[in-house]
Amino acid sequence: MTHHALLDRMKTSIDTWETKGDRRAIFLACYALMTRNMLDGIDAGRFDDNGWVHLLVHNFAEYYFIALEAYEHNVGWLPEVWRQAHDLTRMPEMPPLAHLLLGVNAHINCDLVLALDDMLHDEWDDLTLQMRQSRLNDYLLVNTIIGETIDSVQDHVLKRYSPAMGIVDVACGRLDEWCTARLIRNWRRDVWDQAVTLIQTKDAQTRAALRRQADLQALGRMRLVVAGGAFGARIFGYPQRWLRRLRVMPDQ
Repeated sequence: MTHHALLDRMKTSIDTWETKGDRRAIFLACYALMTRNMLDGIDAGRFDDNGWVHLLVHNFAEYYFIALEAYEHNVGWLPEVWRQAHDLTRMPEMPPLAHLLLGVNAHINCDLVLALDDMLHDEWDDLTLQMRQSRLNDYLLVNTIIGETIDSVQDHVLKRYSPAMGIVDVACGRLDEWCTARLIRNWRRDVWDQAVTLIQTKDAQTRAALRRQADLQALGRMRLVVAGGAFGARIFGYPQRWLRRLRVMPDQ
């Protein structure tokens, strides 16, 4: 799929949902902005291996659309974390930021583990340590690009649904953007570690269990926001090792 085809696919769903007042548009509009910046970064040659990152971006997006298709037609692969995230967009009492973060949680903490496994599993044993580090460097550069997108997400997505976000921005300066970027860095570091464990696992049954575990762990984070009250919302973005110390997520 070309860059334009992927962005057009996202825009079609966003436009349809915004017309209907469907809050699934909140996450996808954010994701589209971040994807556009990622694709611009690839075109600008910002990565060590721009071709590999191109494939990762498109394969990662495909996980979102496969789960969406399964949700809408009740057939195929659908992680429980995505089922519940989509269901919760029907609850108008939830703030727009919650809809955004629950979508980001499902896509990063579930889908990204699986997309990385797909991309790296077959090549991992043949990669030198230097090549593995290069893959990690490209993966971590995405954090920088996400950080560069946070202001646009707030200005062009969240403020349309929640004008009060503008007040938060004025009162806190860049504090809210910094917190969001830090949250995503924590998650993506955890995801890389999960993916490497999965990639290095040879037993097919164990691998299948680890892939299912990605859904369960993302679901655990979701429950911190939905049912954990103020405390759950505050610790939602912590690294997994901290959440285990707090005994709010089980050990693997």
